[in-house]
Amino acid sequence: MIWSKFVKPPKKMTVSEWADRYRVLSPEASSEPGKWDTSRAEYQRGIMDAFSDPKVYQVVWMSSAQVGKTEALLNIIGYFIHQDPSPMLLLQPTLEMAQTFSKDRLAPMLRDTPVLKGKVKDAKSRNSGNTILHKTFPGGHITMAGANSPSSLASRPVRVALLDEVDRYPLSAGSEGDPVNLAIKRTTTFWNRKIMLTSTPTIKGISRIEKAYEESDKRRFYVPCPFCGKKQYLKWSNVVWEDNNPKTAKYVCEECGSLWNDAQRWNAIKNGEWIAEDEFNGIAGFWLNEIYSPWVKLADMVTNFLNSKDDPEMLKTFVNTSLGETWEDVGGEELEWEKFYSLKEEYKKIPARALVLTCGVDVQDDRLEGEIRAWGEREESWGIKRFVIYGSPALDETWEKLDDIIFAQYEHELGIKMKIALTCIDSGGHFTDEVYRYTKAREFRGVFAIKGSSTYAAPIITRPSTNNKYKAKVFLIGTDTAKELIFARLKFTLEEKIYYHWNDEYDEEYFKQLTAEKPITKFEKGVKKREWVKVRKRNEALDYNVYALAALRILNPNFDALKKHLFEKKEKKKKTEKKLKGWAYGWKN
Repeated sequence: MIWSKFVKPPKKMTVSEWADRYRVLSPEASSEPGKWDTSRAEYQRGIMDAFSDPKVYQVVWMSSAQVGKTEALLNIIGYFIHQDPSPMLLLQPTLEMAQTFSKDRLAPMLRDTPVLKGKVKDAKSRNSGNTILHKTFPGGHITMAGANSPSSLASRPVRVALLDEVDRYPLSAGSEGDPVNLAIKRTTTFWNRKIMLTSTPTIKGISRIEKAYEESDKRRFYVPCPFCGKKQYLKWSNVVWEDNNPKTAKYVCEECGSLWNDAQRWNAIKNGEWIAEDEFNGIAGFWLNEIYSPWVKLADMVTNFLNSKDDPEMLKTFVNTSLGETWEDVGGEELEWEKFYSLKEEYKKIPARALVLTCGVDVQDDRLEGEIRAWGEREESWGIKRFVIYGSPALDETWEKLDDIIFAQYEHELGIKMKIALTCIDSGGHFTDEVYRYTKAREFRGVFAIKGSSTYAAPIITRPSTNNKYKAKVFLIGTDTAKELIFARLKFTLEEKIYYHWNDEYDEEYFKQLTAEKPITKFEKGVKKREWVKVRKRNEALDYNVYALAALRILNPNFDALKKHLFEKKEKKKKTEKKLKGWAYGWKN
């Protein structure tokens, strides 16, 4: 009894109270190192405190980048290590990203936040119970895993599951199913479980974080106008500027029309509050865009927008990562080949704006088909030559004919000759060995094997593998991702007459093949997925357009340097021709 008078249990704290009292930001992980202050980004308070609210079992955070999401996740981890020790899981899209998070973000926090220092032993010490991906502490542990690794999702149960960037997860973790569901299942044995899903969104209708937010109470952060006091949530449509001058950017109040500068906007955010749009059901949902960020100026956002608005891929990135909104594309839309056929242009040589050539080759059972495309700034593209080589890919003579095409020189409008910089050849058919043998012997000349990735939403290119008996470099290609980009650019070409060009040698069959697929939305294992389906039997032109684009991405050219090089080459040719002309004149006389 006497002992109990002097020893009291620690006061129950919220996550934000814990962070304000104990958290220290590390110099190598933060642009503002030192003591944590939640009021610096006031909207974080409600999100973090929902995680320590006993009525909330799941938190959904759908947002742009640059809003402090990673630091808030670290605060939650620190809170549970110090205040409420529990078994935890932090799930990243890949194992590599989980390792990076552990080394670059978690380790500095454990080192520099005094109340956490020593809770987790040094991984270098013997029998520490601490590895890069698994760390133990008194009363609990944290495992960091990749959504692409089935083994890391089939481990021990956890009370706290933190799922970061869920829209970047693969559709399935191997053959085990949806990694989000697998991670959440690991919490089912805990009555007081806590789950958090965070992500910048992707495509409307298939975004995991959008679906989770729609199932929540959908909270938005309302801030008072500095002039009239009207509370409102911040949206991009209320950002205004004069002409094309980002420096004039202001936020306009939807009630009184007053214009807020950055300082007034940031001060209004400090006085904001979360307001739910739907009834609470145990899931607290939060949405934010970059306008709320205390680290982003409106002028920078406008500059980013102006640089992105004419490029579908860049605009999609802006909508996802700056506005925190899904990209809305019309699913199931079929492109009409006749419209592109009518856009053909009259050019015989490589156009003046084109700076580099790539080639994509599709391998069929009785032929090779491909296309040479020229590329300029912002990946504007011109069709130079479409070719079909009849003959079995099992025969050397078929590949020798391909040599004649991809190692030839092509006339440029500037009066110079240009070679193909990089060629990609599909190795996914019946002649994989033949492709590997051919490309391995020509890699030094920029000829590489490629193979379509089975991972949904994979990047257009990944690092090459040499895991084959020929040790040939093989690049995995995100064909769905590449088709999404080509599809968007083709639609944009119809409106603005840019991005794609074809000369009058291209026939109707080419355009029928180029538009032979359309995107549809399907459900697979309970998850929405965009899938490309054929509307016509032959689609080779679309395939080798994907390969030519992949070749450009592998090459990753510096267009400014190429422009300078072509100009210098043109000037050198002019001087040589002038000198030769002078010699000829002297000889005749």
